[in-house]
Amino acid sequence: MKVSCLQENLSRGLIVAGRAVSARSALPILSHILFTTDEGRLRLSATNLEMGIHCWIGGRVEEDGAIAVPARTIIDLINAFPPDRVDLRQEVRTMTLNVRCGRSEANIKGLDAVDFPPIPTPEEGAADGISIDPETLRTAINQVAFAAATDEARPTLTGVLLRWEATTAGPTLTLAAADGYRLAVRRVPLPESEVVRPSSVIIPARTMTEWARICGELVKGREERPPVRITFTPDGNRIMFQAQTPPDAPVPMEVVLVSQLIPGTFPDYQQLIPRDRNTRLVAGTAELLKACQTAHIFARENTNTLLFHIHPGSDLEPGRLAVSATSAETGSDVTELDAAIEGAAVEIAFNVKFILDALGAVNSPQVMVDIISPSSPGVIRPVGGDDFTYVVMPMTLER
Repeated sequence: MKVSCLQENLSRGLIVAGRAVSARSALPILSHILFTTDEGRLRLSATNLEMGIHCWIGGRVEEDGAIAVPARTIIDLINAFPPDRVDLRQEVRTMTLNVRCGRSEANIKGLDAVDFPPIPTPEEGAADGISIDPETLRTAINQVAFAAATDEARPTLTGVLLRWEATTAGPTLTLAAADGYRLAVRRVPLPESEVVRPSSVIIPARTMTEWARICGELVKGREERPPVRITFTPDGNRIMFQAQTPPDAPVPMEVVLVSQLIPGTFPDYQQLIPRDRNTRLVAGTAELLKACQTAHIFARENTNTLLFHIHPGSDLEPGRLAVSATSAETGSDVTELDAAIEGAAVEIAFNVKFILDALGAVNSPQVMVDIISPSSPGVIRPVGGDDFTYVVMPMTLER
Protein backbone atom coordinates (compact mmCIF):
# COMPACT_ATOMS: atom_id res chain seq x y z
CA MET A 1 0.00 0.00 0.00
CA LYS A 2 1.22 3.47 -0.89
CA VAL A 3 -1.11 6.39 -0.14
CA SER A 4 -0.83 10.15 0.35
CA CYS A 5 -3.46 12.32 2.05
CA LEU A 6 -3.81 15.52 4.05
CA GLN A 7 -3.10 15.38 7.79
CA GLU A 8 -6.43 17.04 8.61
CA ASN A 9 -8.40 14.51 6.57
CA LEU A 10 -6.57 11.54 8.08
CA SER A 11 -6.93 12.90 11.62
CA ARG A 12 -10.69 13.39 11.25
CA GLY A 13 -11.12 9.96 9.71
CA LEU A 14 -9.16 8.25 12.47
CA ILE A 15 -11.23 9.98 15.16
CA VAL A 16 -14.45 8.75 13.54
CA ALA A 17 -13.24 5.19 13.00
CA GLY A 18 -11.64 5.13 16.44
CA ARG A 19 -15.06 5.32 18.07
CA ALA A 20 -15.47 1.60 17.36
CA VAL A 21 -12.09 0.52 18.72
CA SER A 22 -12.37 -1.92 21.61
CA ALA A 23 -10.84 -0.47 24.77
CA ARG A 24 -10.43 -3.86 26.45
CA SER A 25 -10.41 -7.10 24.55
CA ALA A 26 -8.69 -10.46 24.63
CA LEU A 27 -8.26 -10.10 20.86
CA PRO A 28 -5.34 -7.74 20.09
CA ILE A 29 -6.69 -7.05 16.58
CA LEU A 30 -9.71 -5.23 18.07
CA SER A 31 -7.44 -2.46 19.39
CA HIS A 32 -6.29 -1.77 15.81
CA ILE A 33 -7.59 0.30 12.91
CA LEU A 34 -7.55 -1.34 9.50
CA PHE A 35 -6.08 0.75 6.66
CA THR A 36 -7.35 -0.40 3.24
CA THR A 37 -7.27 1.11 -0.22
CA ASP A 38 -10.73 1.05 -1.78
CA GLU A 39 -11.41 2.30 -5.32
CA GLY A 40 -9.04 5.24 -5.16
CA ARG A 41 -9.81 6.18 -1.56
CA LEU A 42 -8.41 5.24 1.85
CA ARG A 43 -10.80 3.27 4.06
CA LEU A 44 -10.30 3.24 7.83
CA SER A 45 -12.15 0.49 9.71
CA ALA A 46 -12.53 -0.52 13.35
CA THR A 47 -14.80 -2.80 15.36
CA ASN A 48 -15.51 -3.98 18.90
CA LEU A 49 -17.64 -6.86 17.51
CA GLU A 50 -20.85 -5.14 18.66
CA MET A 51 -20.29 -2.13 16.43
CA GLY A 52 -18.10 -1.58 13.37
CA ILE A 53 -17.23 1.62 11.50
CA HIS A 54 -15.91 2.24 7.99
CA CYS A 55 -14.68 5.75 7.17
CA TRP A 56 -13.58 6.67 3.64
CA ILE A 57 -11.37 9.72 3.09
CA GLY A 58 -9.83 11.16 -0.04
CA GLY A 59 -6.20 10.65 -0.99
CA ARG A 60 -3.84 9.67 -3.76
CA VAL A 61 -3.52 5.90 -4.02
CA GLU A 62 -0.39 4.72 -5.83
CA GLU A 63 -0.39 1.10 -4.65
CA ASP A 64 -3.20 -0.97 -3.15
CA GLY A 65 -2.81 -2.80 0.14
CA ALA A 66 -4.16 -3.32 3.65
CA ILE A 67 -2.69 -3.39 7.15
CA ALA A 68 -4.04 -3.11 10.72
CA VAL A 69 -2.15 -0.76 13.04
CA PRO A 70 -2.58 0.05 16.76
CA ALA A 71 -5.34 2.68 17.04
CA ARG A 72 -3.90 4.67 19.91
CA THR A 73 -0.44 4.87 18.33
CA ILE A 74 -1.57 6.00 14.88
CA ILE A 75 -4.17 8.48 16.22
CA ASP A 76 -1.68 10.15 18.59
CA LEU A 77 0.98 10.22 15.89
CA ILE A 78 -1.19 11.82 13.20
CA ASN A 79 -2.56 14.38 15.68
CA ALA A 80 1.00 15.37 16.56
CA PHE A 81 1.88 16.07 12.91
CA PRO A 82 1.64 19.55 11.36
CA PRO A 83 -1.12 20.28 8.78
CA ASP A 84 0.80 18.89 5.84
CA ARG A 85 0.76 15.93 3.48
CA VAL A 86 1.04 12.49 5.09
CA ASP A 87 2.62 9.64 3.11
CA LEU A 88 1.74 6.07 4.10
CA ARG A 89 3.70 3.10 2.82
CA GLN A 90 3.14 -0.50 3.82
CA GLU A 91 6.19 -2.74 4.27
CA VAL A 92 4.73 -6.18 3.59
CA ARG A 93 7.83 -8.15 4.58
CA THR A 94 8.14 -6.61 8.04
CA MET A 95 4.39 -5.94 8.46
CA THR A 96 4.96 -2.27 9.32
CA LEU A 97 3.43 1.01 8.19
CA ASN A 98 5.90 3.74 7.31
CA VAL A 99 4.41 7.19 8.02
CA ARG A 100 6.00 10.45 6.81
CA CYS A 101 4.88 14.04 7.32
CA GLY A 102 7.18 16.99 6.71
CA ARG A 103 10.50 16.12 8.36
CA SER A 104 9.01 13.47 10.63
CA GLU A 105 9.04 9.75 9.93
CA ALA A 106 7.73 6.79 11.95
CA ASN A 107 7.41 3.04 11.50
CA ILE A 108 4.45 1.37 13.19
CA LYS A 109 4.31 -2.37 13.71
CA GLY A 110 1.03 -3.76 12.40
CA LEU A 111 -0.98 -6.98 12.02
CA ASP A 112 -2.06 -8.85 8.91
CA ALA A 113 -5.32 -7.50 7.48
CA VAL A 114 -6.65 -11.03 6.93
CA ASP A 115 -7.01 -11.41 10.71
CA PHE A 116 -9.27 -8.36 10.98
CA PRO A 117 -12.95 -9.25 11.61
CA PRO A 118 -15.06 -8.60 8.49
CA ILE A 119 -17.41 -5.60 8.62
CA PRO A 120 -20.24 -5.50 6.05
CA THR A 121 -20.66 -2.59 3.67
CA PRO A 122 -24.00 -1.36 2.26
CA GLU A 123 -25.26 -3.03 -0.85
CA GLU A 124 -26.31 -0.87 -3.76
CA GLY A 125 -30.06 -0.46 -4.09
CA ALA A 126 -30.95 -1.97 -0.69
CA ALA A 127 -34.70 -1.39 -0.42
CA ASP A 128 -35.45 -2.37 3.18
CA GLY A 129 -34.54 0.91 4.82
CA ILE A 130 -35.25 4.61 5.22
CA SER A 131 -33.57 7.98 4.66
CA ILE A 132 -33.61 10.77 7.24
CA ASP A 133 -31.94 14.14 7.82
CA PRO A 134 -28.79 13.59 9.94
CA GLU A 135 -29.41 16.54 12.26
CA THR A 136 -32.97 15.38 12.92
CA LEU A 137 -31.74 11.88 13.70
CA ARG A 138 -28.96 13.19 15.94
CA THR A 139 -31.42 15.26 17.96
CA ALA A 140 -33.89 12.38 18.26
CA ILE A 141 -31.21 9.98 19.50
CA ASN A 142 -30.03 12.48 22.11
CA GLN A 143 -33.61 12.85 23.34
CA VAL A 144 -34.10 9.15 24.10
CA ALA A 145 -30.80 7.24 24.43
CA PHE A 146 -30.08 8.52 27.95
CA ALA A 147 -33.21 6.73 29.23
CA ALA A 148 -31.90 3.26 28.28
CA ALA A 149 -30.93 0.91 31.10
CA THR A 150 -27.28 0.26 31.96
CA ASP A 151 -28.04 -2.97 33.85
CA GLU A 152 -27.53 -5.99 31.60
CA ALA A 153 -30.11 -8.01 33.56
CA ARG A 154 -32.76 -7.01 31.00
CA PRO A 155 -30.88 -6.76 27.70
CA THR A 156 -33.79 -5.34 25.68
CA LEU A 157 -33.86 -2.28 27.95
CA THR A 158 -30.19 -1.50 27.27
CA GLY A 159 -31.10 -0.59 23.71
CA VAL A 160 -33.06 1.99 21.77
CA LEU A 161 -36.13 0.88 19.84
CA LEU A 162 -36.24 2.02 16.21
CA ARG A 163 -39.56 1.52 14.51
CA TRP A 164 -40.57 2.91 11.16
CA GLU A 165 -43.99 2.51 9.66
CA ALA A 166 -46.56 4.10 7.37
CA THR A 167 -49.20 5.92 9.44
CA THR A 168 -52.24 8.02 8.59
CA ALA A 169 -50.04 11.09 9.10
CA GLY A 170 -47.40 9.73 6.70
CA PRO A 171 -44.17 7.72 7.12
CA THR A 172 -42.93 7.93 10.70
CA LEU A 173 -39.82 6.92 12.61
CA THR A 174 -40.23 6.30 16.35
CA LEU A 175 -37.36 6.03 18.83
CA ALA A 176 -37.97 4.82 22.39
CA ALA A 177 -35.86 3.88 25.41
CA ALA A 178 -36.76 2.82 28.96
CA ASP A 179 -35.00 1.55 32.07
CA GLY A 180 -37.95 0.53 34.27
CA TYR A 181 -38.14 3.92 35.99
CA ARG A 182 -38.58 6.22 33.01
CA LEU A 183 -39.48 6.15 29.34
CA ALA A 184 -38.49 8.53 26.53
CA VAL A 185 -40.26 8.48 23.14
CA ARG A 186 -39.54 10.64 20.09
CA ARG A 187 -41.49 10.53 16.82
CA VAL A 188 -39.99 11.89 13.62
CA PRO A 189 -41.90 12.36 10.36
CA LEU A 190 -40.11 10.92 7.34
CA PRO A 191 -40.20 12.43 3.84
CA GLU A 192 -43.57 11.89 2.17
CA SER A 193 -41.78 10.33 -0.78
CA GLU A 194 -40.27 7.64 1.44
CA VAL A 195 -41.57 4.14 0.69
CA VAL A 196 -41.63 2.50 4.09
CA ARG A 197 -41.56 -1.22 4.72
CA PRO A 198 -42.51 -1.49 8.42
CA SER A 199 -39.69 -2.61 10.66
CA SER A 200 -38.91 -2.63 14.38
CA VAL A 201 -35.46 -3.31 15.88
CA ILE A 202 -33.57 -2.74 19.13
CA ILE A 203 -30.09 -1.23 18.82
CA PRO A 204 -27.56 -0.90 21.69
CA ALA A 205 -27.84 2.56 23.23
CA ARG A 206 -24.05 2.97 23.17
CA THR A 207 -24.08 2.46 19.43
CA MET A 208 -26.85 5.01 18.92
CA THR A 209 -25.00 7.58 21.02
CA GLU A 210 -21.85 7.11 18.94
CA TRP A 211 -23.81 7.53 15.71
CA ALA A 212 -25.34 10.75 17.02
CA ARG A 213 -21.83 12.09 17.63
CA ILE A 214 -20.73 11.06 14.15
CA CYS A 215 -23.74 12.80 12.59
CA GLY A 216 -22.83 15.96 14.46
CA GLU A 217 -19.26 15.85 13.17
CA LEU A 218 -20.28 15.24 9.57
CA VAL A 219 -22.78 18.08 9.16
CA LYS A 220 -21.81 20.56 11.88
CA GLY A 221 -22.86 24.05 10.87
CA ARG A 222 -23.96 22.98 7.37
CA GLU A 223 -27.32 23.88 5.85
CA GLU A 224 -27.01 21.30 3.06
CA ARG A 225 -27.04 17.87 4.67
CA PRO A 226 -27.09 14.65 2.64
CA PRO A 227 -29.56 12.23 4.29
CA VAL A 228 -28.60 9.29 6.46
CA ARG A 229 -29.53 5.97 4.88
CA ILE A 230 -30.55 3.19 7.28
CA THR A 231 -30.59 -0.36 5.91
CA PHE A 232 -29.99 -3.95 7.01
CA THR A 233 -27.29 -6.46 6.16
CA PRO A 234 -28.46 -9.22 3.78
CA ASP A 235 -28.84 -11.70 6.66
CA GLY A 236 -31.04 -9.21 8.55
CA ASN A 237 -28.99 -9.60 11.75
CA ARG A 238 -27.33 -6.19 11.66
CA ILE A 239 -28.33 -2.63 10.86
CA MET A 240 -26.27 -0.11 8.89
CA PHE A 241 -26.19 3.68 9.07
CA GLN A 242 -24.61 5.40 6.07
CA ALA A 243 -23.83 9.13 5.81
CA GLN A 244 -21.44 11.53 4.16
CA THR A 245 -20.34 15.12 4.47
CA PRO A 246 -21.94 17.83 2.29
CA PRO A 247 -20.21 18.43 -1.08
CA ASP A 248 -18.66 21.70 0.13
CA ALA A 249 -17.28 20.28 3.38
CA PRO A 250 -13.59 21.11 3.99
CA VAL A 251 -12.92 17.49 4.98
CA PRO A 252 -14.97 15.21 2.69
CA MET A 253 -15.66 11.76 4.05
CA GLU A 254 -18.18 8.94 3.99
CA VAL A 255 -19.03 6.87 7.05
CA VAL A 256 -20.85 3.58 7.56
CA LEU A 257 -21.67 2.25 11.02
CA VAL A 258 -22.73 -1.39 11.34
CA SER A 259 -24.37 -2.55 14.56
CA GLN A 260 -25.53 -5.81 16.06
CA LEU A 261 -29.21 -5.93 17.04
CA ILE A 262 -30.50 -6.85 20.48
CA PRO A 263 -32.83 -9.86 20.23
CA GLY A 264 -36.14 -9.80 22.06
CA THR A 265 -39.28 -7.70 22.23
CA PHE A 266 -39.32 -4.12 23.47
CA PRO A 267 -42.08 -3.35 26.03
CA ASP A 268 -45.32 -1.91 24.68
CA TYR A 269 -44.37 1.65 25.57
CA GLN A 270 -47.74 3.08 24.50
CA GLN A 271 -49.35 1.24 27.42
CA LEU A 272 -46.90 2.95 29.79
CA ILE A 273 -47.96 6.49 28.90
CA PRO A 274 -50.78 7.72 31.20
CA ARG A 275 -53.80 9.09 29.34
CA ASP A 276 -55.41 10.89 32.29
CA ARG A 277 -54.35 13.74 34.50
CA ASN A 278 -55.59 15.61 37.56
CA THR A 279 -53.00 18.38 37.43
CA ARG A 280 -51.24 20.09 34.53
CA LEU A 281 -48.25 22.37 35.04
CA VAL A 282 -46.78 24.65 32.35
CA ALA A 283 -43.54 26.48 33.13
CA GLY A 284 -40.54 28.00 31.35
CA THR A 285 -38.10 25.25 30.43
CA ALA A 286 -34.95 27.25 31.20
CA GLU A 287 -36.32 28.52 34.54
CA LEU A 288 -37.41 25.06 35.66
CA LEU A 289 -34.11 23.54 34.56
CA LYS A 290 -32.18 26.12 36.59
CA ALA A 291 -34.33 25.48 39.67
CA CYS A 292 -33.73 21.72 39.38
CA GLN A 293 -29.99 22.23 38.93
CA THR A 294 -29.93 24.26 42.14
CA ALA A 295 -31.96 21.62 43.99
CA HIS A 296 -29.59 18.92 42.75
CA ILE A 297 -26.84 20.36 44.96
CA PHE A 298 -28.81 19.19 48.01
CA ALA A 299 -30.77 16.31 46.46
CA ARG A 300 -27.59 14.38 45.61
CA GLU A 301 -26.99 14.00 49.34
CA ASN A 302 -30.48 12.53 49.86
CA THR A 303 -31.00 9.74 47.28
CA ASN A 304 -31.48 12.42 44.57
CA THR A 305 -34.95 13.25 45.91
CA LEU A 306 -36.53 16.35 44.35
CA LEU A 307 -39.91 17.74 45.41
CA PHE A 308 -42.45 19.59 43.27
CA HIS A 309 -44.97 21.57 45.34
CA ILE A 310 -47.67 22.56 42.85
CA HIS A 311 -50.18 25.24 43.88
CA PRO A 312 -52.95 26.37 41.47
CA GLY A 313 -53.48 30.08 41.09
CA SER A 314 -56.60 32.19 41.34
CA ASP A 315 -58.10 35.23 39.65
CA LEU A 316 -55.78 37.42 41.71
CA GLU A 317 -52.48 35.54 41.55
CA PRO A 318 -50.74 33.12 39.18
CA GLY A 319 -50.08 29.49 39.88
CA ARG A 320 -46.94 28.66 41.78
CA LEU A 321 -44.42 25.83 41.63
CA ALA A 322 -41.93 25.35 44.45
CA VAL A 323 -38.94 23.13 43.64
CA SER A 324 -37.15 21.90 46.76
CA ALA A 325 -34.57 19.45 48.05
CA THR A 326 -33.37 18.67 51.56
CA SER A 327 -30.27 16.99 52.94
CA ALA A 328 -29.70 16.20 56.59
CA GLU A 329 -25.97 16.76 56.08
CA THR A 330 -25.80 19.87 53.91
CA GLY A 331 -29.08 21.78 54.24
CA SER A 332 -32.04 22.59 52.02
CA ASP A 333 -33.12 24.68 49.04
CA VAL A 334 -36.43 26.03 47.70
CA THR A 335 -36.95 27.87 44.41
CA GLU A 336 -40.38 29.30 43.51
CA LEU A 337 -41.55 29.76 39.92
CA ASP A 338 -44.66 31.25 38.38
CA ALA A 339 -46.51 28.62 36.38
CA ALA A 340 -49.80 28.04 34.63
CA ILE A 341 -51.52 25.27 36.60
CA GLU A 342 -54.77 23.47 35.89
CA GLY A 343 -56.36 21.09 38.38
CA ALA A 344 -55.64 20.17 41.96
CA ALA A 345 -52.72 21.05 44.19
CA VAL A 346 -50.22 18.23 44.55
CA GLU A 347 -46.85 17.43 46.05
CA ILE A 348 -44.80 14.83 44.20
CA ALA A 349 -41.21 13.59 44.43
CA PHE A 350 -38.95 12.63 41.53
CA ASN A 351 -35.36 11.58 41.00
CA VAL A 352 -33.66 14.89 40.22
CA LYS A 353 -31.32 13.31 37.64
CA PHE A 354 -34.28 11.96 35.69
CA ILE A 355 -35.93 15.39 35.63
CA LEU A 356 -32.70 17.12 34.56
CA ASP A 357 -32.31 14.63 31.70
CA ALA A 358 -35.86 15.28 30.55
CA LEU A 359 -35.59 19.07 30.67
CA GLY A 360 -32.30 18.92 28.79
CA ALA A 361 -34.07 17.02 26.01
CA VAL A 362 -37.02 19.42 25.70
CA ASN A 363 -36.34 21.76 22.78
CA SER A 364 -39.11 24.30 23.37
CA PRO A 365 -39.29 27.46 25.54
CA GLN A 366 -42.03 25.98 27.73
CA VAL A 367 -42.52 22.53 29.20
CA MET A 368 -45.73 20.77 30.30
CA VAL A 369 -45.98 18.30 33.19
CA ASP A 370 -49.10 16.14 33.68
CA ILE A 371 -49.70 14.43 37.03
CA ILE A 372 -52.42 12.06 38.22
CA SER A 373 -51.30 11.58 41.83
CA PRO A 374 -48.14 11.52 43.99
CA SER A 375 -47.87 7.76 43.40
CA SER A 376 -48.49 7.76 39.63
CA PRO A 377 -46.01 8.45 36.81
CA GLY A 378 -45.59 12.03 35.63
CA VAL A 379 -45.58 12.90 31.92
CA ILE A 380 -43.33 15.64 30.51
CA ARG A 381 -43.82 17.12 27.04
CA PRO A 382 -42.74 20.27 25.19
CA VAL A 383 -45.47 22.87 24.85
CA GLY A 384 -46.61 23.16 21.24
CA GLY A 385 -45.63 19.69 20.10
CA ASP A 386 -46.35 16.05 20.78
CA ASP A 387 -43.26 14.60 19.10
CA PHE A 388 -41.44 14.05 22.42
CA THR A 389 -42.89 12.30 25.47
CA TYR A 390 -41.11 11.50 28.73
CA VAL A 391 -42.67 9.36 31.46
CA VAL A 392 -41.02 9.25 34.88
CA MET A 393 -41.95 7.23 37.97
CA PRO A 394 -42.31 9.19 41.23
CA MET A 395 -40.27 8.49 44.34
CA THR A 396 -41.86 7.44 47.63
CA LEU A 397 -41.51 9.96 50.44
CA GLU A 398 -40.80 8.81 53.98
CA ARG A 399 -43.17 10.58 56.35
